[in-house]
Parts: sequence; C-alpha cells; structure tokens
Amino acid sequence: MDRDPTVARRRASLLRWLLLVLPLWSRLALGALPFGSSSRRVLFDLLSEQQLLEVEDLTVSLLQGGGLGPLTLPPDLPNLDPECQELLLDFANSSAELTGCLVRSARPVRLCQTCYLLFQQVVSKMDNISRAVGNTSESQNCVRSLLRADRMQIVVILSEFFNTTWKEANCADCLTDNSEGLSNSTIYFLNLFNLTLTCFEHNLQESAHGLLPPKNYSEVCKNCREAYKTLSSFYSEMQKINELDNKAEPGKHLCIDVEDAMNITRKLWSRTFNCSVPCSDTVPVIAVSVFILFLPVVFYLSSFLHSEQKKRKLILRKFCFLF
Repeated sequence: MDRDPTVARRRASLLRWLLLVLPLWSRLALGALPFGSSSRRVLFDLLSEQQLLEVEDLTVSLLQGGGLGPLTLPPDLPNLDPECQELLLDFANSSAELTGCLVRSARPVRLCQTCYLLFQQVVSKMDNISRAVGNTSESQNCVRSLLRADRMQIVVILSEFFNTTWKEANCADCLTDNSEGLSNSTIYFLNLFNLTLTCFEHNLQESAHGLLPPKNYSEVCKNCREAYKTLSSFYSEMQKINELDNKAEPGKHLCIDVEDAMNITRKLWSRTFNCSVPCSDTVPVIAVSVFILFLPVVFYLSSFLHSEQKKRKLILRKFCFLF
C-alpha cells in the first residue's frame, strides 16, 4: 500500500479509467484498430495527456505480468508468527520422512518395525502444534492458524491419515507398551522367520549345485521342516494370545509385519516348494470320523431291537343261529 494517500487515490482513479479504456487499448495493441490520429483523438477525449501517459505505463506493466502491486492485496493478510512457521516446518519435515519410510517399507511389509520412531516424531510435532500459543493473542494462536484457518485443513488431514494407517496396521501389537521398541514376542518371531528363510536359501543353493532336476525341492522340504513347524506353531500361539487379549474387539489382527512375514513363508512352503507337514493327530481324526459314520447304523439297529413287535390278531366273529 502506498504511504501517501494522495498517490493511492490517484492510482485508484487511474485504475477505474483503465478499466474503461482497456478494451479500446487492447484492440489497438492487437491491430484491430489503426493506431492513427483518430484513435489517438478518442483517447485524448477520454483522458488528459498526463493521465494517458500514466495509463500507458500501467497497461504495459500489466501486460508484462507486473500486476497491480499492493492495491490488490488486502491490508490484513494472515501472516504466521515465527513460532507457528517453525512448528509447521517441523511437521512438514517429519511428515515427509514418515511418508518416505512407509512407501519404502510397503513390500515386503516392514513399516511397523522400521517407521515407529518416525511415527512417534510426527505425533510429537502434531502435539506441539496443538499445545502451542502464538505470541500476539489467544485468537491468533498456532492452532487457529495451522489447523482451523481453512476448510481443507491439510495438517489435520495428514495427521489423521498417519494415525489411521498406524491403527489399521495394528503396529501397537508389535511394540512394547510404551512404544519404545519391538516387543519380545515380535523379536522372537522375526528371528524364527529369518532362520526359516535362511534355511530355504541354503538348501536351494545346495540343490542348484547338485544333480537334482529343476523345481525339485525335496531337500528344502526335508531339511527345513522343523524350522517351518516352529515358526508356524509360534504364530498360532500369537494368534491365540491376541484373541484372548481382544475379546471385546472381534476380528482384531496381528501386527501387519508379522502377518505378512507368515503369509510369505506359507506361500513359499506350499506353493513354491510344494511341501506339506504331516498332521500328528491323524489317528484320532480317523477314529472320530469312523465313529461318526457308524452312528446312524448303531441308531437304527438299536431302534429295531428295542421296539415292540406287534403281532397280528385274528378276530373271530361269532354267528348265532336261531331255530
């Protein structure tokens, strides 16, 4: 805004005149009207020579992208306080780091064990924004400026996205109660998972150097059976514990890192290597199945033996003869 009010009023007056003569001026610039004495005379009739020169300068400035300067800007632009700017920049940097970590850990899924520190950092930055108070007054604090200043609320949307992703991944199940690191069960499971994959890789390398035909994974199935069974059994125990701890929330999943690791192992074992683990409860299952199959026979046989046999009785009619 111009400091001299006289200059500001003069520029505003010239701007109104410019809006009147701009269509004629644009036609002159495009060659639609010959820029001769007649057209020049029309402009002289509308404006004085000094006003005409000022309008020409203002028009050239507009055509070159100079804009109208401070006249088009409102005097009360919402400028952020330095404290709020610093909080916004911290949240932006931490959000960018967490986003990159989530994408890099998407396949195979490792986001809970890799990105939990960055997630805590984003949560901390959001808490700082929510609790911060600006330097001027309560109405101009950082909460109002950064979280509720417009209908988009980009900072709030990003924060809710991170929280929803973390909750759906159930990463809390992989961490300790204070979320300072991985839980003992998660560490043990990941160790078993790495041992199983190492066994797969080791036996695949031996098969490649041996005389076995391609896609013959019998050595993998034989040598890695115990490692796979141990991993699968511990995963089942984790599922049972999770179901007991979350009775009020049916359908509660394990941590996405653990689920994805077990799915990868099962696909390798059953589909790629075509291995199978014999069931140790085969005999009891067969005995129960045979018993169930014979239940109808026993039922009908007992019904036949214990039912009353009705005998046919002949009813003889008596005839009376009268003589």
